[in-house]
Amino acid sequence: MKETNVPALRHFGGRSAVSTSIGANGPAVTADLSGRKNMLLLIALRWVAVVGQILTIAVVGIAFDVALPFTAMAFVLLAQVMLNLVSLHWLARRDEVPGAAILFSLIFDVAALTAQLFMSGGASNPFAALYLLQVTLAAVLLKWRAAAFLVILTTACYVGLSIDNEPLAVPGHSDADLFRLHTLGLLTCFALVATLLVILISRINKNLRERDERIAALRQRAAEENHIVRMGLLASGAAHELGTPLASLSVILNDWQHVPALANDTDLAQEIAEMQTAVGRCKAILTRILLSAGEARGESPEVTTVNGFLNDVVGTWHGGAGLVLRNHFGPDMPIVSDAALKQVIQNVLDNALDTGAPSIELRVERDAEEIVLHIIDNGPGFAPQTLANFGRPYNTTKNREGGGLGLFLVVNVVRKLGGRVEAHNRPTGGAIVTLRLPLAALAFEQVGHA
Repeated sequence: MKETNVPALRHFGGRSAVSTSIGANGPAVTADLSGRKNMLLLIALRWVAVVGQILTIAVVGIAFDVALPFTAMAFVLLAQVMLNLVSLHWLARRDEVPGAAILFSLIFDVAALTAQLFMSGGASNPFAALYLLQVTLAAVLLKWRAAAFLVILTTACYVGLSIDNEPLAVPGHSDADLFRLHTLGLLTCFALVATLLVILISRINKNLRERDERIAALRQRAAEENHIVRMGLLASGAAHELGTPLASLSVILNDWQHVPALANDTDLAQEIAEMQTAVGRCKAILTRILLSAGEARGESPEVTTVNGFLNDVVGTWHGGAGLVLRNHFGPDMPIVSDAALKQVIQNVLDNALDTGAPSIELRVERDAEEIVLHIIDNGPGFAPQTLANFGRPYNTTKNREGGGLGLFLVVNVVRKLGGRVEAHNRPTGGAIVTLRLPLAALAFEQVGHA
């Protein structure tokens, strides 16, 4: 299908989920959201650090009566809170986060930790082991050069704290008591670092897995669209080649109608009329193929209404009177429609008819800002394998070479319009194929003139 450049027809891309529900869902697949999610994890970790520092300062300063520079420490805490608020505001306007932003965030956290440790004992503070948390996060989130830089930075900070710091004076405690307090501090720091590492690394790995799944979905989608392009070229070429013999057949049949011996034979005349009808239908199908490829007449998508479009779909479908239209859309509205969209719906109807279903129902509803089309039949339903591979090319139970492309094309055309396709079997027998299309992709916008 060739996408038509019409201002009133807006196509929205989306992420596909390959199952019995295929279509658009969520933000554009081209955006790598893993960096944004990892930045949110660092922001959450900084909130934990702020709360932990407040509790630690309160316990050490009040319970143990240790003289600490509370004003300077509060300034460091305020700086961390401000960075979090600025980061959240910055993230609200973007989906992708560069590695430089994560590196800056980790450098700031190292600087804040160094400032707090400098004012509370330096390298002898048991919480100096928190440097390992920053180094581990850098190794997981950043490229090796940036991670190596953070290793050098944390090592330099640790060495600097060993040389110069504000020593802690704990009055009224013996050396044995101080050793026990130091050991307790190391145990607390170990448990804190271990817990945070398990939580953060698990969440980061989940983000990376989701990114890999998005990349795999992009590759699958690119392969499918490339397959569609190849099929379109083949179909267009076949349509051109078949045009000449069909025209010849039409001329021959028209001449036969004027031959007295054939015209006077009622049976032969009826068969000739049926052949002319079949040739006319083949020519109409080839015209639609060329029109969808943009090679015939160059007609733009036409402006119609939802009800008019549905009536046209039902009226031009060749399946006969076995189709029942139940229109529950509600108030009519203008839309922009092209031949490909109508062909998509009729393709699903053709598949239902091919199963031998005695009756087919086209039920149309409106769900918020979506138009929902249910194609319901009372045939044998989908085979389990067909349902599991729904929307993939050549997925068919028909013993026909090259079959199984109808629903594949349906899924991809609907996905191009920002919608999705769902399929499942009915408990009472038969199948339901549901097409969901955003009205924004079909809505007609009247452009004003100055």
